[in-house]
Amino acid sequence: MSNPMPINCDEALRLLAAYLDDELHAGEHEGVERHLEVCRSCFSRAEFERRLKGEVNRLGREEILPSFEHRVRRLLGSFVSSPGGKPADGPQT
Repeated sequence: MSNPMPINCDEALRLLAAYLDDELHAGEHEGVERHLEVCRSCFSRAEFERRLKGEVNRLGREEILPSFEHRVRRLLGSFVSSPGGKPADGPQT
């Protein structure tokens, strides 16, 4: 195990998404890991992000009912700009 340069909170948070996605090279990964071992604030943020990522992944696998998808698409379509460039008046029911 090498001895990476210590990183500060700003650097740790900048690298956090790549760290959680396991996209950092070994030195950066180890630097973030060491920072998380000593910084409670960044550790808490990392845990929140890790759990959020897990929930988003879990929800992404649930099937969406066709009726719900249709309602969402219709609602989104109601916000598309009108031909004159002005936003539509809102949802059409």
